[in-house]
Amino acid sequence: MTATHEAERTWEADALPGSGQRRALLKGAALLLSGAAGAALMPSPARASGPAPDSVMALDGCALANTDCGQVAGYIREGIHTFKGIPYADTTEGRNRFMPPVKLRAWTGVRSARQYGHVAPQSARAGWANDEEAFMFAWDDGVQAEDCLRLNVWTPGIADGRRRPVMVWLHGGGFSAGSGQELRSYDGENLARRGDIVLVSLNHRLNVLGYLDLSKYGERYASSANVGMLDIIAALQWVRDNIASFGGDPGRVTIFGQSGGGAKVGALMGMPAAQGLFHRAIVESGSMLRAGTAERAQALAEMIVAELGLRSASIDCIQTLPYALIVEASAKVLRERNEALPGGIPDFRRMADQLGFSPVVDGTILPAHPFDPYASALSAQVPMIIGTTLNEFVTALNHPELESMSAGELEHRVLDLYGKRTSAILQAFRRRTPSAKPFDLWSHIAASSVRESAIHQARAKAALGAAPAYLYWFTWQTPILSGRPRAFHCSELAFVFDNTDRCETMTGGGPAARALAAKMSEAWIQFARTGDPNHPAIPHWPTFNAQSVPTMIFDNAIELVNNPDGGEQQSIA
Repeated sequence: MTATHEAERTWEADALPGSGQRRALLKGAALLLSGAAGAALMPSPARASGPAPDSVMALDGCALANTDCGQVAGYIREGIHTFKGIPYADTTEGRNRFMPPVKLRAWTGVRSARQYGHVAPQSARAGWANDEEAFMFAWDDGVQAEDCLRLNVWTPGIADGRRRPVMVWLHGGGFSAGSGQELRSYDGENLARRGDIVLVSLNHRLNVLGYLDLSKYGERYASSANVGMLDIIAALQWVRDNIASFGGDPGRVTIFGQSGGGAKVGALMGMPAAQGLFHRAIVESGSMLRAGTAERAQALAEMIVAELGLRSASIDCIQTLPYALIVEASAKVLRERNEALPGGIPDFRRMADQLGFSPVVDGTILPAHPFDPYASALSAQVPMIIGTTLNEFVTALNHPELESMSAGELEHRVLDLYGKRTSAILQAFRRRTPSAKPFDLWSHIAASSVRESAIHQARAKAALGAAPAYLYWFTWQTPILSGRPRAFHCSELAFVFDNTDRCETMTGGGPAARALAAKMSEAWIQFARTGDPNHPAIPHWPTFNAQSVPTMIFDNAIELVNNPDGGEQQSIA
């Protein structure tokens, strides 16, 4: 149907129907002074295939940092101190399964923190079966275990008296898959170096182990539907209590995430326990406006419990079953339960209803939907960057035959999705891109609901009248695979992290991608530093308002355009 994109098992590994084998997808360097940082803005130099002599230091007594549970040892690579796999809470196995995260016990001596920790248990990645996808994304799936509450830190300096902005990355994969290490783009070294910031990434519980609503089975399970989000809050508490030892400022914390990670950012903005733990927020292709409902979540839990052969009287056995059995049972239930997506395309306007697992509005941990019908006032003072990519899930990755789509097939697909509005929609989309071939038009139409949700989120945020929102659209087209992946879901990540050379199988590498990465990553850095993404190498980026819908378009030529797709959005509303 559409081109697949299993890059991070976007949104759900097994929740979206038909995703078992495929998933619907999917001027040079300017020497300008960056506004607040005062550093020359220029693309990061291309790196050699291997480290330079003595570029990595991993010595006893080197790169030591103190945490509230003990000392950790990392390593230094080209001036950046790196710590991986630091535990921020106790294991979640056994009696801690389905329970809120438990405080970690202190250790003695120095704990080595040089390798990524365990990733959360999850279903096997189907994307490896697609050669083009596997080539582009080159995933690192890690080693699964329930003792997975670990985080990673990249910092330019430790114990140096500095208070650097902190950026906390939340990985994608919906609420069922992914990790803080799965994509090369997530490596924080270059961003930490470019911005003199501290970068943190983390793992947390996912899928059935993080979001199974067992609250009907007893008070001890009252929080089970949201323990995956409580893990993230525990990590943010660790940042608050420990990041100063890593050269970071606990009073300037930005949370940012893409796809499911962006949805996690949005959920945190509506959670009382998260308030005060972060001060800016960025949502990339993840504007999920509504969370799950208790009614739906509890019905799903009943089916999974039954599939496991358990009943109310034996429910506590669920804490001792092998986790692989629980994950397998939940995947089976989701495959049998979920309905097909209209047109095979995820609709972000009702994404929570299409997900198998998501945070649940329980009235306590998550009192209400974070952005529907209004933005939560809990985070009214937190500025936001919100945006999407042009083509999102709908590309010709893995499917070169889609490039020859006919006008008749385009019309048939739009008719299936929008019925009587087909003619008006096609006219609206052709008006903005009159030379686009049928598949490009289909991609723009099918991806438009993702953009629509981002606009809605920015509008809801702006309506609070407290802190600004900034809206962007990433339209840069990759040259890889003859350009068939287009501006795919995840395509901005390498640019945000200033990792276009590290991610050369996604970007092609080279000076053009590097130049855009310098400008885009600098905007994210300035936002983390000041709450305003503006810097001299991009046009002025105004705050969002519902009348003009100002949108920063990131491409080889960066431009600010007011309401660039207004006619298109009106046609699909």
